[in-house]
Amino acid sequence: MIGVTAKLNVKPEMAEKFEDVFLTLSEAVRENEPGNILYQLCKDEHGTYVVLEMYESEEALAAHGQSEHFKAAGAGFKGLMSGPPEVKRMPAVTR
Repeated sequence: MIGVTAKLNVKPEMAEKFEDVFLTLSEAVRENEPGNILYQLCKDEHGTYVVLEMYESEEALAAHGQSEHFKAAGAGFKGLMSGPPEVKRMPAVTR
C-alpha cells in the first residue's frame, strides 16, 4: 500500500470554490478508482487543507494521476491556489 499526503495551498478567498471542485473530484475518485482506499480532504483550524490518500499499489496511484477526472480537476483548480502542493509519498507500514 502507498500513502500520500498533500498539503494544498489555497487562496483564502477561494476556499468555497476550491472545496466544490475538490469534492467533485473526490466523488469521482471513489466511484471510478477501485485501487483507491482513502481520498479525504481535511481542513485545520487555520484553514490549511490536507488530502489523505491511500492506494492498494503503485499501479493504482499511477492510474489516479492519469485519470480523466484528475486531469479535469487540475483545470478546475486554476486560479484557486496560492502555491504548489506539498506532496509526500510513503509506503504503508503493515503486518
